[in-house]
Amino acid sequence: MRAVDCIMKKRDGAQLSREEIEFLIRGYVRGEVPDYQMASFAMAVFFQGLGFAETGWLTRAMIDSGEVIDLSSLPGPLVDKHSTGGVGDKVSLILAPLAASCGLTVPMMSGRALGHTGGTLDKLESIPGYRTDLATERFVAVLREVGFAMTGQSERVVPADRKLYALRDVTATVESVPLITASILSKKFAEGARALVFDVKCGCGAFMKSFGEAEALASSLVATGESLGRKVGAVITDMDQPLGRMVGNFLEVREAIDCLRGRGPEDLMEVTLRLTARMLLLGEIARDIAEAEELCRRKIADGSAWRKFVDNVAAQGGETRAVEDPSSVPKAPLILPLRAKKAGFVQRIDAFRVGLASVLLGAGRSTKDDPVFPEVGVELLKTQGEAVKEGEALCCLHAREPERAREAERLLGEAYSLGREPSAPGSRILKEIPGP
Repeated sequence: MRAVDCIMKKRDGAQLSREEIEFLIRGYVRGEVPDYQMASFAMAVFFQGLGFAETGWLTRAMIDSGEVIDLSSLPGPLVDKHSTGGVGDKVSLILAPLAASCGLTVPMMSGRALGHTGGTLDKLESIPGYRTDLATERFVAVLREVGFAMTGQSERVVPADRKLYALRDVTATVESVPLITASILSKKFAEGARALVFDVKCGCGAFMKSFGEAEALASSLVATGESLGRKVGAVITDMDQPLGRMVGNFLEVREAIDCLRGRGPEDLMEVTLRLTARMLLLGEIARDIAEAEELCRRKIADGSAWRKFVDNVAAQGGETRAVEDPSSVPKAPLILPLRAKKAGFVQRIDAFRVGLASVLLGAGRSTKDDPVFPEVGVELLKTQGEAVKEGEALCCLHAREPERAREAERLLGEAYSLGREPSAPGSRILKEIPGP
């Protein structure tokens, strides 16, 4: 069997066998199938797709490429959530401690910045000292001690996805339903979660631009997950505009802290509460959405969720002073306002352009080896529906270099659309596919 034959077969639209998919994934992990051939395979899948059976075989091959963490000894329902990625999407930072404070155990294996979207690991590592490279023993210990743990993909857990995830980012093959499905599910099943809620983003700032694409991915995730014996559900959420007001690594940590202390933006809290509520339903801690969301609100109000977050920062090596007093963390050397050229109301903020601007500033990656800077990003001072005076600041750029700031400023100027009449923001929840 040769990799080139498998690539040609998929390029021409034929179905691969389970053995062929296993051969490709096993060879890629061992270094026998090089990056350029796996990139070619990913592009063939991007254009030709995979059937349901092929997607299941790919997911299983990726799971089997490394170890599977056994969490059966831990208390509490093992429930996790995964987002397909967006701009300003810091939901995981709020959701994990909130769900844990409600009685769930949340084993969360997350990723890094991918294209124009941010990465949970990069955000967490912007907290001084915070470690996401947890050995399995430490991951389990933090879960037992705190109720949730945040880790990245190690060399031993789903190594196939760790390699392929980075490759997709720089080969324009991110937006593929089968590849996204296999990537998400392989990580989640390997980390030990027994039930999953998927946040499938939809809009210009998401990888799924149209509602139809997002619905297809949500359906693929739910069907594949259930076929592999997991309780699953999905929520399709709007990512046409940035979520919340902060885009950037420690900027988003600051906003997550505000949410856990009861001061979060309405749109961000709407998404966070609904996703956490869905997790509580799958974990059989609440009977319906209303009861689940009310429990979440109580845990934020009484400080339980916030204390879980601080406990996790300490358990994973982070400096708790940095989250208890975010002003103690160094800020970007340049903080530059982008001012409105006319008066009006904010009609829309293009999430894709905001995401690209944040990457230019250094909050994300253009290549898989690019460094990510914790302090840079975009602070949205005005959002949809808000009035703006001529010369008033629409947003602030947190930057290191004037050259990058100027290019980011151009993108942000194109991102803002102003009009004469206010445009009220709608719900971020577009559709729900509940679990069993």
